[in-house]
Amino acid sequence: MKTQISQEHLILSRSCFINSFKIILVVLIALPLMLFIRCKTNKTLTTETTAPAFRGWAPTPPMGWNSWDCYGPTVAEDEVKANAEYMAMHLKKFGWEYIVVDIRWYVANDKSGGYNEKDPVYNIDAYGRFLPAVNRFPSSVNGNGFKSLGDFIHSKGLKFGIHMMRGIPVLAVKNNTPILGSDAKAQDIYTTEGQCPWLKDMYTIVAGKPGAQEYYNSIFKLYASWGLDFVKVDDLSGRTDEIEMVRKAIDNCGRPIVISISPGGDRPETADFLKNNVNMWRTSNDFWDNWPALKNQFAILKSWAGLGVKGCYPDGDMLPLGKIGLRAERGKPRMTGFAKDEQYTLMTLFAVFRSPLMFGGDLPGNDEFTLSLITNKDVLNVNQNSINGKQLFRENDLIAWTADDPKTGDKYLALFNASDRQLFVDNKAALKSEQITPDTASISVKFEQIGLTGTHTIRNLWTGENLGNFTDSFTRTINRHGAGLYRIH
Repeated sequence: MKTQISQEHLILSRSCFINSFKIILVVLIALPLMLFIRCKTNKTLTTETTAPAFRGWAPTPPMGWNSWDCYGPTVAEDEVKANAEYMAMHLKKFGWEYIVVDIRWYVANDKSGGYNEKDPVYNIDAYGRFLPAVNRFPSSVNGNGFKSLGDFIHSKGLKFGIHMMRGIPVLAVKNNTPILGSDAKAQDIYTTEGQCPWLKDMYTIVAGKPGAQEYYNSIFKLYASWGLDFVKVDDLSGRTDEIEMVRKAIDNCGRPIVISISPGGDRPETADFLKNNVNMWRTSNDFWDNWPALKNQFAILKSWAGLGVKGCYPDGDMLPLGKIGLRAERGKPRMTGFAKDEQYTLMTLFAVFRSPLMFGGDLPGNDEFTLSLITNKDVLNVNQNSINGKQLFRENDLIAWTADDPKTGDKYLALFNASDRQLFVDNKAALKSEQITPDTASISVKFEQIGLTGTHTIRNLWTGENLGNFTDSFTRTINRHGAGLYRIH
């Protein structure tokens, strides 16, 4: 009897040991997994909660009008108002909202075809800050600045922006003006090193000098008092010290001001720095209405694909569409030099890449075709809300890009025929002959290339036409220099 009890006790002890071992084993496996999940969750939460607040000021790529392509450095108040009124009436409901006064609004006697650097008449205040030229912007009289113009634009339900050059005015240094909020003066914070090579209005501000940050602070306090919503800071790309000073000044001005920097010059490897400091950064130098410049955008934007985040966008530059060159830096008054197929290519590429959209033409001069380009809801939706835009392939000059609709899981497909018209000799023919590259090309995409299988319904986003069901692949004929944009469901 005693032996039987001992055996039962031994079996029970072994069972308890095995169960205890199992529990310990489960804990040893589960605990690291739980810690890993918790770490990943905390990392995600930390990333989200510590993202710079300014990213929330531009939740989608900004859309607006900028005076540069049509008026260069000479735009006047009545012209700005006319474009604002047009936007409010025709474009606001499609998401267009910014009205931006470009370069040298502080010079009374600037000119088209370049800049008046011979005898410019500046308007500058006692603290070395430029003010609008009163002859061009009459509502700025008596030191009112852009307040009245900003109020007018806001009354239309739109947002107001201006251009500025980085640095401190040469004239302020010459006069050694005081710096608001500091005991320093203009001559204490500048250097001639790194002066903008194409416009000599400004000197570089030396980061860390007493008064340097205070000068930028005073600039943006002034702009905030005007009701500014957007600022394009020129000659700033690649200048990290001054970018950080501008970022700090905006954050301390008391108003959310979206910042765009230009011109091109930043490289994709600088993306992390840019995403912590600015909302938009130019990917190229000034982009004008000629095919070689547009064709070059394919390679440029491919290198930046996927490097933006919500609130921070690589910027392909302005849309030189519609009526441009009225008093511009270059070119004569004209409707855009892009053919219609090229205009479709531009809008399609900028949509799938998710570039900010800043229209350059004089809006009241739009024709029906131009208006249709910038009011296509389906195309604009790709620009504003798609994700994962990237080049799928480039076979010679036949190009495909894709993106995703995060709400439905549908795919967007953009097809481009960037082939150029070329004369070539066919030496293999029975009789030697000269031929011209075809005016169209067929571009095919297998569904497996974009992670799909089976049969899908496809719609042409430019025409709104439902093209029907397609199995395993999709082929379209695209005009030379033309494009197509499609939703695959």
